[in-house]
Amino acid sequence: MKKFDESYVLLEEMVHDAYFPGFLVEKVKDLIKSVITLLEQGETNQDVIQEKLDEMTLAINDLQEEFEENDSEIETAARDSIAVTIGYILDWFEIDIDMETALRERDW
Repeated sequence: MKKFDESYVLLEEMVHDAYFPGFLVEKVKDLIKSVITLLEQGETNQDVIQEKLDEMTLAINDLQEEFEENDSEIETAARDSIAVTIGYILDWFEIDIDMETALRERDW
């Protein structure tokens, strides 16, 4: 089973932008890490992977209000950072899922 690239910084743009509260960035990271864990376990079934991506995306959707309560929002820089991170993960594990499909449940 392949391990994820430990040198890759998840959500790098969000991590380095003070507009995004650190504790909320960590919550998003934890959701993304659940996808990484599934892939590290050797899952290759695209339906199973997409289900996990949908679960992750819906949970990120649920964080929008908390971002707003902390004078932030999941806006362009956050959307891009999340998409870049997910794209890297899918490439790393050689999973052929289009980005629009991978994040199809997003409402941000």
